Amino acid sequence: MRIVSFTHPQGSSWGVVSGRGVIDLGVRPHEAGETLAQALATGGLIDIAAACADATVDWSLDEIQLLPPVPGPGKVLCVGLNYASHIKEMGRPLEDYPTVFTRFSDTFVGHDQPLVRPHNSVAFDYEGELAIVIGSGGRHIPVERALEHVAGYTCLNDGSIRDFQRHTHQFTPGKNFPGSGAVGPWLVTRDEVPDITAETITTRLNGVVVQQSGLDDLVFDVAAIVAYCSSWTRLSAGDVIATGTPGGVGAARDPQLWMKPGDVVEVEISGVGLLRNTVIDESVPTGPRA
Repeated sequence: MRIVSFTHPQGSSWGVVSGRGVIDLGVRPHEAGETLAQALATGGLIDIAAACADATVDWSLDEIQLLPPVPGPGKVLCVGLNYASHIKEMGRPLEDYPTVFTRFSDTFVGHDQPLVRPHNSVAFDYEGELAIVIGSGGRHIPVERALEHVAGYTCLNDGSIRDFQRHTHQFTPGKNFPGSGAVGPWLVTRDEVPDITAETITTRLNGVVVQQSGLDDLVFDVAAIVAYCSSWTRLSAGDVIATGTPGGVGAARDPQLWMKPGDVVEVEISGVGLLRNTVIDESVPTGPRA
C-alpha cells in the first residue's frame, strides 16, 4: 500500500493511493484509527487494507496537497555518513556505530511544497535519503527482528545549511531550519519492498542527476539502524529514521553546488516513490545577499 496524509478543500485527512486518486480513510468507518500514526500504533494496517478493498477513490491527486506521510512524528532521527561513497568524499573514517542526530518535525514539508532557503545563508545543500517509518515500537530490539518493527519506507530530503552545520561539531543548527527538509510523497508498506537494499536512490537538481547509488552501499543497513537506535531510546509507532545520503552532495563539489530559489529538487527511490520540491527564499526582510 501507498499511504498518504493530506489536506483538501474541507480540511485534512489520510488515506490510501489507488491509481491517480486517494481513498479517504478519514470519512470511512474502520478500526485502524483517526490518523496514520494511530493506525500504526494499534497495528491497524490490516484494517486499512480491509477498508480499501472495494472502495472507490474520493479525491484525485490533483485535488489534494500531500503532507509528510506521518505529520508531526514523535521522533525524527537521522543517520549521517552512512554511505561508503559519502564517507569517502567527506574524508571521514568508518565508524563503529551509526552517527545519529535529530531533526524537528516542523522542519519538513511534503511533496510538491516549497523548500525554504533561509535568509541568513546561501549554503543550502540537498541530501536525498531513504527514510524508515516505525510500525511497532520498542526498546532493545534485536537486529534479527528489527524489520518486523518497520511499517515501511518513504523518501526524504535532509536539506542542510552547511555553514551553520559546521559552526561546531554538533550538526543540530544546520539541520533544523524551518521548511528546509521534505518527506514523501507517501509511506510504502514494507511488504511492497521486500529487499530494500536491491533498490536505487537518485537525487536530481533541475533534472540533472547529482546523487545516485544502490541502497546496498549503506554501511549500517535498516535492521542495524533500528536495532541501534532502540538500544538507547524507545522507538514509537510513526517515528521516522533517515538513513543517510550517498556521495554527490553539493558541499563536496568543486565548485560547491547550492540549492537556490527557482530550483527543482527530486529524490527518487525505486520501489518507493519520487519526492519533488521547488526552492524559495525565506520571506524575511534582508540586506544584500551573495
